[in-house]
Amino acid sequence: MAPLLQVENLRIELTTRDGVAPVIDDLSFTLNAGETLSFVGESGCGKSMTALALMGLLPEKIGRVASGKISFDNEDLTQASPARLREIRGNDISMIFQEPMTSLNPVFTIGEQIAEVLRAHQGLSRAAAWAKAVELLDAVRIPNPKGRASDYPFQMSGGQRQRAMIAMALACEPKILIADEPTTALDVTVQAQIFDLLSDLRRQTGAAIILITHDMGAVAEMAERMIVMYAGRKAEFGPVDQIINHPRHPYTKGLISCVPHIVSDMTEERPDLVEVPGIVPSLKDFGQDRCLFASRCTYVTDKCRASRPEERLFSDGQIADCWHAEDL
Repeated sequence: MAPLLQVENLRIELTTRDGVAPVIDDLSFTLNAGETLSFVGESGCGKSMTALALMGLLPEKIGRVASGKISFDNEDLTQASPARLREIRGNDISMIFQEPMTSLNPVFTIGEQIAEVLRAHQGLSRAAAWAKAVELLDAVRIPNPKGRASDYPFQMSGGQRQRAMIAMALACEPKILIADEPTTALDVTVQAQIFDLLSDLRRQTGAAIILITHDMGAVAEMAERMIVMYAGRKAEFGPVDQIINHPRHPYTKGLISCVPHIVSDMTEERPDLVEVPGIVPSLKDFGQDRCLFASRCTYVTDKCRASRPEERLFSDGQIADCWHAEDL
């Protein structure tokens, strides 16, 4: 069966004060129907920019798809007209943004904003759209959904606003749901509730999910496959269990070491807190023909500094872009 979404050699460029930067550099991946695929990596590595490209929402004038394909149901979205993208956006591909307070309109009630999506994409009447909005709020477990539909965003807690955003994203029963850091600024208990809700909704609706997160625990719990991003490039891609148990890229290994609850034992040789040394390179360094992780890597050799690593494919479906992948 053909994948629901196939991204091939995607390159996204942003115009900056220092020139044109490839914020996404030769990215390829697939997403199957009903699957959860997770993107992980530090801030600024290209996770959210990839999501915006899938939605056709790259920053106007300064952002563009320079090359590559984004095939959704065998349709190349990079060649789609703005009108066609509006049809797909919200209807077939929906997105939950990082901060609901800046994504929700403060002068309209929650119910009105969900109903607007239904009227725009499904042609429902005002009464039918409102009734459906109440049903959706109930589906995402907001107490007293009929009453809360008349609330404005400021009258809801952070967790409730995020649930309302999820209800809005699911309004048209999309085939793909993109969740971009859906638990930002929420406390640990509410974070767990949101991840549980997303898992339950995936089982009920059959939607594929692209989960963008820093939470490796959520990745281990929710996703079948994961992509580790670094400086606009894919560092590693493959089954979640395989990558967590046997990372093939030093950056992935570092990220996993930063999360104590993923590793079962703590030894005297290992400090309580492990960090990946250094920082993500500047945008002006993106796209260079070398390993961009070399300055932070304990396995670095002259070859890493001189040329971009080639993709290494392992028998279990794991892919790593590292000259030393076989040694890890």
